[in-house]
Amino acid sequence: MRALAPVAASALLLSGCTGGGLGGVRGGPGGAGLGDPLFPGLGNGGYDVRHYSLTLAYDPGTGRLDGTAEILARAGRDLSAFNLDLHGLNVREVTVDGAAAAANRAGDELTVRPRNDLTGGRFFRTVVRYSGTPRTITDADESEEGWLRTAGGALAVGEPAGSPAWFPGNHHPSDKATLDLAVTVPRGLTAVSNGEPGSRTTTAGGRTTFVWRSAEPMATYTAVLAIGRYRQTSSRTPSGLPVHTAVEHSVRESLTRRIPELTAWAVERFGPYPFSSIGAIVVPDGAVGYALETQNRPVFPVSYLTPEILVHEIAHQWYGNSVTPESWKDMWLNEGFAVHAEWMWLAEFADTPLAESFRRAYEEDANWAFPPADPPSPARISASPVYGRGAMVLDKVRQSAGDEAFSRLLKGWAREYRHGNASTADFTAYAERVAGRDLDPVWETWLYGDGRPARP
Repeated sequence: MRALAPVAASALLLSGCTGGGLGGVRGGPGGAGLGDPLFPGLGNGGYDVRHYSLTLAYDPGTGRLDGTAEILARAGRDLSAFNLDLHGLNVREVTVDGAAAAANRAGDELTVRPRNDLTGGRFFRTVVRYSGTPRTITDADESEEGWLRTAGGALAVGEPAGSPAWFPGNHHPSDKATLDLAVTVPRGLTAVSNGEPGSRTTTAGGRTTFVWRSAEPMATYTAVLAIGRYRQTSSRTPSGLPVHTAVEHSVRESLTRRIPELTAWAVERFGPYPFSSIGAIVVPDGAVGYALETQNRPVFPVSYLTPEILVHEIAHQWYGNSVTPESWKDMWLNEGFAVHAEWMWLAEFADTPLAESFRRAYEEDANWAFPPADPPSPARISASPVYGRGAMVLDKVRQSAGDEAFSRLLKGWAREYRHGNASTADFTAYAERVAGRDLDPVWETWLYGDGRPARP
């Protein structure tokens, strides 16, 4: 689906979003999953979230998280009940439009039954108060996400299914929403998240509350929260875009100074930057096992700080974060574009022509395990074909359409689906429209074909 332009939560509340409960409404339950081909249980049917407001307090000593999630959503049809995704944690209270609601847990599903049925088309406000020790989630590929405890703090990352470990929501990439976050932590610690920094206040007992606001919609898997001792710096790109960087106090690095330069390079090639700021969160090696494109504040273990990986995660702000996959089968639209951005940067600054990067990817056996648009299982959505062969698909489009048309495609694709969702079918249709020709040989051989084709 295409996401609507972001609308302030206060504006929605003022427009009469009092929920349902009109006499005579007889709704049915919302779906407990959206039927994603790889993650069928993720997400929930029957409603569309527009805004999350999270109020959290975390104690690293005990590992306890206390949270209140306020979720503003629009009912897609008459609802007698709806579901939220939540992993672990104890739910103390749920209200819908200020009235107590029944809530039942079954695994990672929290089923909420409002006092009155919700009328389709109306906005409603759900508040969930919860607490407990948030958990680390081990993915099918054995990587870890969710809530990762660090020395004296924590790091919360969510791709593909980790965000339910720290807040309830509609955790599928097709339901994007804006996010406000207020986090209270012990004296001396900092809380860093997506979006723009707001107030910083000292509370009773010397604890500090940090506020962050994301005005552009995001898929919940791109949300991040880093708690610890961080050195924060602010600068601007040549065009004036704010750059907010947080580096864990034990880390010594210098490459984040290149973020303004690399972002300016990306803007020239991909079009207007889609968010209100850029930056990075840099953590020690071992805090997390990968770099991640969390929205406008990507996460980097220090050993991942190379120019190529910086370019990769910056490119994701256009391809993956602003233009978000419709389903997890479309993951190659994130990674193929980001790897191809690396190839473009290497061609300009490291004397590595695009043809050489293509050749290396072609000769890598792992890239031919399966077609990039058809990962066979959740364990394979971050496997080599999604990255390397995905980039080869894009370069084959470039070779077929020409450099000028490909440049229009890079900018136009980011503009056409800005802050929305797109599928592989959307992309193939768009690419053929820009190229002005049928590209079936590219799709049949490089995107969907089995095995390695003859050397190009």
